[in-house]
Amino acid sequence: MTQPTLIRRGHGGMSALPEPLPTALALAASDVPVLPLRRGKVPFGNCPTCAGNACGGRPNMKTPGSCRCPGVCHAWAAATTDPAVIVSAPWAAAWRRAVCVAYHPGAAGLTVVDLDDADAIAWARTALPATRTVATTRGEHWIYRGATSSHNAVRPGVDIKSSMSYARYLGPGIGPMVDLPDAVRALAVKKPSPVRPAPHVGTLPAGSGECPHRTPAYLERGIAMAEQRITAAHSAIHATVYRTFLAVLSTHGRCGCLTEAHVTRLFTAAQTKGESLRHCTDAWTNARTTLGL
Repeated sequence: MTQPTLIRRGHGGMSALPEPLPTALALAASDVPVLPLRRGKVPFGNCPTCAGNACGGRPNMKTPGSCRCPGVCHAWAAATTDPAVIVSAPWAAAWRRAVCVAYHPGAAGLTVVDLDDADAIAWARTALPATRTVATTRGEHWIYRGATSSHNAVRPGVDIKSSMSYARYLGPGIGPMVDLPDAVRALAVKKPSPVRPAPHVGTLPAGSGECPHRTPAYLERGIAMAEQRITAAHSAIHATVYRTFLAVLSTHGRCGCLTEAHVTRLFTAAQTKGESLRHCTDAWTNARTTLGL
């Protein structure tokens, strides 16, 4: 694979981004795997056939049982450089709704250090070698040549996006691209911050103390599946946590069987993925509000 250029024309700003589909095709021609993002800057969700991993896995993975879905419903794993796929009928509806283009940095041999605010940028200027820089809404993307693992919140305001992740395309950037430094690789393997215990998040309606839907084992399986769903997420972590909390509460939120221990397990799974305690609490509260609990 040739070294991707992230499109030669244009500049590093955000004001002159072209339409999503032409941008995607230009990136793909430079060996950069692309996917469309919908409103909220998140990937399109699973189609009914692929929901709950019923399809057997992600597309573009050369393993037995991989999903054959021709659509774009597997986030970063659906990213492709094949122009025939990009313009195919299954992708057409997504492009019509897309608000921007994303790419899979790791598959392109790249790593994006996502600096979310001025403090993070100031840190990077003293801790990391200068490389190609792209302006974002609130900060900057620093793009390095070389892939590594992806991690959220490796330090305040800093995410690493490379393998099994996606980054928005916001322009070609400015400055020469340099090799991925050891300092970034070290951040990628940094131990996660200690998980803070979940606070008391409100009393749920009283029930019989036993889940009336089936058996107590049904609740245990539900919590375990919710933990697994959060742990397995590689993109749209905020949305995954909220949807998982909503699913748990919609099934068990009115029967009185959820305990603080169950909530702590869910919060721990979310915080291990990089979510803050505040985001977890907000997601839980919003899910309860949505369900009228």
